[in-house]
Formats: sequence, structure tokens, C-alpha cells
Amino acid sequence: MEEYLPLIIQLISGALGGNVAGKLLKNLSLGTVGNSISGILGGGLGGYLLGMLGIGAGGDPTAVADAAGGMDLSSILGSVAGGGVGGGVLMAIIGAIKNAMGKS
Repeated sequence: MEEYLPLIIQLISGALGGNVAGKLLKNLSLGTVGNSISGILGGGLGGYLLGMLGIGAGGDPTAVADAAGGMDLSSILGSVAGGGVGGGVLMAIIGAIKNAMGKS
């Protein structure tokens, strides 16, 4: 279970990040469900990319857990940050594309 904890944290924080970005960028919002879905996708992607860079625990959760002796505060915060930022960014990108396609 501990190996999936970073992914779960990234997906939840991605959904939150997508909804926060939707509230802040009302013109790019996809609605609550759309913001959540794009945030979840962006959270997983953002957490994975940060994990590949060695920040957080998204790149290879089992290697990080083995090396660090389990989840520590820095890997949890890295997962939250990567998921939240990734979720917000992907939601904004999808919202901008949707707006651009709607104006054609």
C-alpha cells in the first residue's frame, strides 16, 4: 500500500489544484467535474515528472521508499506540490484550448 501512497496523494492534490485554478481563472474553467478530471490527469503527470527529476516520490515510488526507508515529509510535500501544480497547469491548458476552439 505504501508504494501507491504517493500516486494517491498526487491524484487528490491534482484534483484540488485543478479546482483551485478553475476558481481563480474563471474564463478557463471547465466546471467542477471537468476541472477535477483534468486536475487528476495533470496531478499524476506533474507528480511523475517531478519524481523523475528526483523531487517527491512520483518517478519510481518503490525505489524512493526503499532508499528513504518509507514516506517522509519531503516526499509527501513533493507529491502534493507536483500534483497540485500539475493539475492546475493542465486544467488551464485544456481550458485555453477549449476557449480557442469555441471562438473559431
